[in-house]
This record gives sequence, C-alpha cells and structure tokens, in this order.
Amino acid sequence: MTDKPALAAGIGSPPSDSAAAHTRTMLWLLLIVYIFNFLDRQIVNILAEPIKGALGLSDTELGLLAGPAFAVFYALLGIPIARYADKPGTNRVHLIALALAIWSAMTAVCGLVQNFAQMLFARIGVGIGEAGCTPAAHSLISDSVAPEKRSSAIAFYGLGVPIGSLLGLIIGGIVNDLYGWRVALMLVGAPGLLLALVVLFVMREPRHGRAAEAVAAVTPLSTREAMREIFASRAFVYILIAASVTAFLGYGKSLWTISFFIRSHGLSTTEAGLSMAVVLGLAAAFGTWLGGRIADTYGTRDKRHILTFPAYGMAIVAPILFLGYHMEHWLVAMALLVVPSVVNNAYYGPAYGCVQGLVRPQARAVAASIMLFGQNLIGLGLGPFLFGVLSDQLAPTYGQESVRYVLYGAAWLGLVPAFFFWRASLRLKAELKSG
Repeated sequence: MTDKPALAAGIGSPPSDSAAAHTRTMLWLLLIVYIFNFLDRQIVNILAEPIKGALGLSDTELGLLAGPAFAVFYALLGIPIARYADKPGTNRVHLIALALAIWSAMTAVCGLVQNFAQMLFARIGVGIGEAGCTPAAHSLISDSVAPEKRSSAIAFYGLGVPIGSLLGLIIGGIVNDLYGWRVALMLVGAPGLLLALVVLFVMREPRHGRAAEAVAAVTPLSTREAMREIFASRAFVYILIAASVTAFLGYGKSLWTISFFIRSHGLSTTEAGLSMAVVLGLAAAFGTWLGGRIADTYGTRDKRHILTFPAYGMAIVAPILFLGYHMEHWLVAMALLVVPSVVNNAYYGPAYGCVQGLVRPQARAVAASIMLFGQNLIGLGLGPFLFGVLSDQLAPTYGQESVRYVLYGAAWLGLVPAFFFWRASLRLKAELKSG
C-alpha cells in the first residue's frame, strides 16, 4: 500500500504538498456532503408533529416514515453498492455525487406529497440515494489517511451526523413556523443538487493517481470472500452489535425526544428545535470529535483503548439520561441530557476506524456497508418505529406522557452497547491490521 498523507484541517499535521492539500479538500467536501445527508434524513424529526397533523397520521405511521421507509432500502442497497465501490476501477467520487443528487431531489419531493403513501415512496427515494454515500466515503478516507489518524479522520467525517441533525432542527423548526413544513423540505433538498456538481468537478479519485500496475496488482475479493473475511473477525461482530443497538437507541431518541419536549414540556417546534440543536446538537458534535481524538491518542499506546471511551462512557451516563427524562422542568431536563449526548456520540470514529482496520482494502466499503446495514435496518428502521408503537400502546394509560416512559427504557438499554464495545476492545490487539 502506498504511503498516505497525514490528515489535515486541524486533525493532524499535514505536509505542505499537493497530496495533503487534496486530502484536506476531500475531507471538508465529504463532511459537507454528510451534513446534507443527515440534514435531509433527519429534518422529518422536527417536522414530525406538523406532518402528522397535515396528513392525519398515527404515531405508528409517523415512526414508519421516519424509520423503515428510509432504512430498509438504504440497508438492502448498501451492500451491493459498496461491492461496486470496492472494485479497483470504480470512481467513488462519481458514485457519491450521483447519490447526493438522488437523495436531494427526493427530499424536495417530500415537500410536495399529499398523503401517507406518497410520503412513504418519497422517503424510500431518499434512502435509495443515501445508500451510495458513506461506504464509498469511508473507503476514500482510508485510502488517503495514515492508519494512526484513521479514527480522527472518520470522526471528522462523522461530524456530519450531529451538524446535519442540528441544522435540520434549526432550519426545520424556524421555516415550519414561518412558511410550513413543505417549504422546509424543499428548501433543504434543492442545494444538494448544486453540491453534487461541486463534488463531481473538485474531488479526485485517489485510485486514478496511482500507477496502473499498482491498481492491477490488487487482488479483488468475491462477495463470499469479503463476507468471510469480515465476519471472521470477532471484534467486527461485537462492534456491529454495539453500533446497531446504539443506532436503535439514538434514532429512536432523536425523533421522540423532540416530541417529548413538545408534548410533555409544552415547547413549540421552534423552541424544541433550537434547544435540541444548540444544546444537544453541539454536545453530539463535540462528542464525535472527542471520541476520534481519544481513540487515536490512546489507541497508539494500547489498541484496546480505541474503544475504551465509548465502552465505559455509555455505562456511566445511562442513569444520567434516565434522570433527564424524569425531570419536570424542561431546562433541567435538557441540561441533564448534555453529557449523555457527548458520550453516546463518541463511538463513531473509533468504531468505524476499527472496522476499516479489521479488513483488507478490497473489503473496506463492504465492511462499512454491513455496519450501516445493521445501524440503519435495526437502528433507523426499528428505533423510531418501535418507539412509536410503544408510545401508542402506553397512551391509554399515560396519555401525553407515554413518550416519557418509552424514553425511560431507552436510557437503561444504553448498557447493552457499552458491554459489546468493551468485548470488542479486548480483541483489537490481535485483530487490527497495520495498513
């Protein structure tokens, strides 16, 4: 494998050459793309209540739109698209640009729907487009950044999750109150089409900068060989379980915590959106960055420490999260959710960085897509939906407070991913590859 330029943009110490400059440009563009990815995906969280009222939806149907409608197609298409991305001749930049154009257009279409069925198909379209982004992006990053900076690099890309969600809450809440939820969806979808052109003409595929002989010398893996190599790693299996449960809880809480503050604490969509964005969104962004930094700093001393922070941190914050949902004053409740938001988002860089190091380059995009399959099918697909089903089941007993009781259980379930991250950390020294 060729030497890789050091990570830039404040994450590492870059050399002043063209390769490092392009790496910086690539990382920043990929971050912006991922911000749009989560902005378009998660804006329905803050718009959930007005969409429910306008289309006459139940909580179960609302959970279906926020979860399975997007996640099932995202998860099912992710692996074959990742197999295509892993082929030596594939231009991953073109793949990401096309995916961005598709999901942006379908987000705008969501603002035009007139009923549940139309919204369902539009959300499916968003999921189809977004399936082509992250596996290819992780593969690009791993080909461009030194292994000892990989967790920080992927965490930098992962900042798109909290930043995109933050912007979705702010833009969605304000625009909905001023102009309605339809305008909000069209407003966030349209700019992605322009960004797709920027990606297409500014970013370069690093494979094309290598000697043809080097590319040809890479032995491709069949799907069966790639799967066998990936699932032979016990560390990967533990990380997959932990990340999937983390996503299940995270996606469920991100949708229904907003509804919790609106229903139980009487906030408007603007108040809930701004509060969640500024307080919890910034905390999540800090946690994503911090997790990558801690993993690279202490992981060089002992590889098991790459996952120490998410493993022990998630266990510690579970009771704090429970108390946050229990408090009656919304400011106290919001304040208690800050530290859990930091810690529960710290896993992204370490987990995905490990995944890229547990397999050979020919299987990296597929490994990332399997992680995303679990996180989206189990997490996004079931989290918001099952939280909504449970809320409907508890509503006859607890009324408007039904969401609060669902969130009580979600707080304590954070002990499950903590356990599996700890189990995975014990395998890293034996299983992580050097390249």
